[in-house]
Order: sequence, then structure tokens, then C-alpha cells
Amino acid sequence: MEFKNPGVTADIIIEKEDKILLVKRKNDPFKGKWALPGGFLDFGKETIEETAARELKEETGLNLLEYELLNVYSKPNRDPRIHTVSLVYIGKKYDGTAEAGDDAEEIGYFPLDSLPELAFDHARILRDYLAWRRK
Repeated sequence: MEFKNPGVTADIIIEKEDKILLVKRKNDPFKGKWALPGGFLDFGKETIEETAARELKEETGLNLLEYELLNVYSKPNRDPRIHTVSLVYIGKKYDGTAEAGDDAEEIGYFPLDSLPELAFDHARILRDYLAWRRK
């Protein structure tokens, strides 16, 4: 029996003053669209929590200090390149100066009630985040 494994990714929600930090993607897929900071786990080199911290640092310059797992997303077509499983974290504490880096063309903070068109399934993720916040 042959096993095919999905790519594993981490996405991070950073909220500041009722606004969500998003990155404008520099590369395909969804080049030019806004997304949560995140990316693929470096297989055999890091934990998924380390992936979340590394991706946040690479894309935004922020250091992830405390976090909470929001949910896991695994719909087969959530990424057009490959079946991915993403663990989405809420950044509870972070420091540093936010600036675009790595795969980010630019970064911005957006009000939750006025988000731009989002890449991947990030609109669904942020709807789930809003529901989590209300609890």
C-alpha cells in the first residue's frame, strides 16, 4: 500500500487594536492576495510550533512569544499546489517591529469587519476566529 502525505503548514493570527495582521503574497499561488502569515513545516528540522514562530518572523519581523491553537484545517483543495493540513495559531504575545519580509510584498492591519479578499481558506479561518473571540 502506498501512502501519500499532505504538506503540513502553520498559520498565525495576530490581532492588534481589533485589527488583523495580513501579508500580501509575493508569490503564487494567490500572488497579490492577502493572507495570514504562515508557511510549510521544514520536515525533520522543526516542530509545528517552531514553524509558526519562524514563519511569523520571516514574513512580518515579529517574534511569537505565546500562542494558542485555534483549529486544524485540512480540506483537500485549500491549497491548489498540494493537499495541506494547517494548524492555525492565535498569537497571544509577540514583540518586534512589523515589516514585510520573505514572501510578503507588504503587510497591513485590517479591521475584522472590513477584510480584503483573502487567499486560501483564510476567510473561513477568520470567521472561526471571530466565533472563538465571542466565547
